[in-house]
Amino acid sequence: MTFTQSNDPNLREHVQAFQSLPVDEQLALFWFIYKEMGDSITPAAPGASTVSPEVAEGLFNQVKELSHEEQLQLQRDLINKVDNQLAREYGSFSDTTKLLFWYRLAQGMENSTIIPMPANYELSSQAQELFNKIKQLDFGQQITLFRDYVSPMGAQPKAGAEI
Repeated sequence: MTFTQSNDPNLREHVQAFQSLPVDEQLALFWFIYKEMGDSITPAAPGASTVSPEVAEGLFNQVKELSHEEQLQLQRDLINKVDNQLAREYGSFSDTTKLLFWYRLAQGMENSTIIPMPANYELSSQAQELFNKIKQLDFGQQITLFRDYVSPMGAQPKAGAEI
């Protein structure tokens, strides 16, 4: 099932293409997007009205205490909607806070607090093609696409469950 908030068929197509990539390729593409557009996203994500920087920072601080292998597994678990404590915590975030959390992960990757991207990693042709399409979108469309991409990740908190 594909979840998207946008009524724009072009953005829905991009989200579906993103989600159809293998999990590690999705992570790599998100990293390349951050490297290309991180400076633009910086002022947008933390300043958005529904963002809760303290909440995103709290989960980020939990993740940075994990081993690099566990950090990578958590990112995979979020994409695969695995039901665990950290994924439920993430699942309780607003879409904008989810986006900020991924932004913080990318910043952590850059300084090796979070498992870094392999130095010589190259995107598959399918991911590179999608990356090129994303770069052609205007900034507002890019942010909507990223929110639509991160929104369905994680697990939903359960009534009475500890998150």
